[in-house]
Amino acid sequence: MNIVFMGTPTFAIPSLEALIQNGHNIQAVFTQTDKPKGRGNKIAFSPVKEYALAHIIPVYQPNSLKKETETYLPILEDLSPDMIVVAAYGKILPVEILELPKYGCINVHGSLLPKYRGAAPIQWTVLNGDEFGGITTMQMAEGLDTGDMLMSEKVAVKENETASELYDRLSYVGASLLIKTIDGLVAGEITPVKQNESEASYAPMLTKDMCAIDFSLPATEVHHKILGLSDSPGACCYLDGKRLKVYRSVLVSEGNTDSEPGVIINEHDFTVSCGEGTVRFTEIQAEGSKRMSVSDYLRGKPVRKGTRLTSAQ
Repeated sequence: MNIVFMGTPTFAIPSLEALIQNGHNIQAVFTQTDKPKGRGNKIAFSPVKEYALAHIIPVYQPNSLKKETETYLPILEDLSPDMIVVAAYGKILPVEILELPKYGCINVHGSLLPKYRGAAPIQWTVLNGDEFGGITTMQMAEGLDTGDMLMSEKVAVKENETASELYDRLSYVGASLLIKTIDGLVAGEITPVKQNESEASYAPMLTKDMCAIDFSLPATEVHHKILGLSDSPGACCYLDGKRLKVYRSVLVSEGNTDSEPGVIINEHDFTVSCGEGTVRFTEIQAEGSKRMSVSDYLRGKPVRKGTRLTSAQ
């Protein structure tokens, strides 16, 4: 099958790779424009662009397909793909493109739709402490992740699994489900199912103003926040006035404690009191230092029992 692929981050690469391995002809890749990255603000290619160039696939990088339809619609019409596959592209497709391919535009989405439409479904799955996440393949429509569902696969969230770990796992689940979806569509074995709007929820993009840890919340919420914001943008608090990013934690207890929220109650393993219960940090990054396990950090810089962590400087 002739396919145009649209995607940007690492989540999309297993799907693109699976299409190639299953004999589909990738005519072109559309991905987001190059952006500055890192401390040096050097211009960097998206992971999908790097993969496409390594496999000698033509790459297109429109700023906006909706605003540049006159430029890119003729290109797609010349390619005349049987299908457009979208996986975490991050751009809205105009109706002229949605209606172009024979089999339509198929999206690989990181949730069990209609739950968690939007940019960060996997992160919100972990932030909200859901027991299950998953993947849905859908026939794209004009609304945001509102199209008819084709196939889905439910995946249990592991204990203490970070959003980035679930993101990586689901990228491969999505790739496998995409191939099953394409095979089913071609064979006429899939009946699209409309989403139930009453069950729909939205998963907005994560922002830096979400990062501060509020220790007055129950330990379960603090724990899920740490896991849900890992690896990026990363939950954080302040120790002796300096920022401390927290990438991993474990839930120690859920009952009431005698300590005020944010107080370190065990200096040997960095257990912290919350509004209800306690959490233990297991992976952190101190200001001006590298990311490391808490055991390594405490060997070089012990903390005092009774020290209070704050949400802001």
